[in-house]
Amino acid sequence: MTELPKRRLGRTGLDVTMLGYGAMELRGAPRGRDVTEAQAERILHAVLDAGINYIDTSIDYGLSEERIGRYIGDRRSEYYLASKCGCLVGAPPAPRGQTSPHVFTRDNVLAGVEQSLARMRTDHLDVVQFHASPSRRALEEHGALETVLELRRAGTIRSVGMSGTWPNLADHIAMGVFDVFQMPYSAVEREHEALIASAARAGAGIVIRGGAAKGAPTEGKHEGVQWARWQHVKLDDLLGGMTPDGVHSALHLESPRPAHQHRRDDRCGASCAQCRGPEAGAAAS
Repeated sequence: MTELPKRRLGRTGLDVTMLGYGAMELRGAPRGRDVTEAQAERILHAVLDAGINYIDTSIDYGLSEERIGRYIGDRRSEYYLASKCGCLVGAPPAPRGQTSPHVFTRDNVLAGVEQSLARMRTDHLDVVQFHASPSRRALEEHGALETVLELRRAGTIRSVGMSGTWPNLADHIAMGVFDVFQMPYSAVEREHEALIASAARAGAGIVIRGGAAKGAPTEGKHEGVQWARWQHVKLDDLLGGMTPDGVHSALHLESPRPAHQHRRDDRCGASCAQCRGPEAGAAAS
């Protein structure tokens, strides 16, 4: 099997595969589709067997963290592990269409990181990203940011990231403390293009989420904001025999800008993978 190409994830020093795995859809019901334990085990081993070495998850992705620890915890040396913080520990899953609660305090951040370590059966997290793009004030007011920086100094966390969107991303980049930024970007969602370039110039690694437009243009789905955008930009005449998901993936993998791409695995229905953006530390990034 051909080895997947890798790029350096900014100043983290991590050499990540251009294609990674986003494990949100391992969460199961009620927020996602039902995924059996056997399916989760098969998916996770298939990810590693394919050579993917970057897995992204979150505290509030239902069963995702637990399944990662249960099924591939004994293969921990084969992948880098990224999760989130700020998600309220112990909160029940939010109803579909609603955002889970986030609390940016020292106690909640510590509880979340400790829970993630236990769930995923590891002694460290390679990347911990603040979830939900909090303001600078929210990050600093109750010690959340300082707590994560302390954990990085202690080695429990290797790199600090931000899973962000407008309007706070410009402030996050200017703070100069984040090693990784995860941002939405695709052929139909280009609002963060300038900020991706700005963060990369500052030396941060860029992880692209939603690179396949969340699968919206896939036959049989055709719903939500991403599908409306796909219809608006009228790219069907450019498909040339490719699927819409294929066009989105090609945008990232063939462009000289991206380095690590978020894709969607139609065989298992799992959202995946991450993408480093423009000039984020690798020659062709």
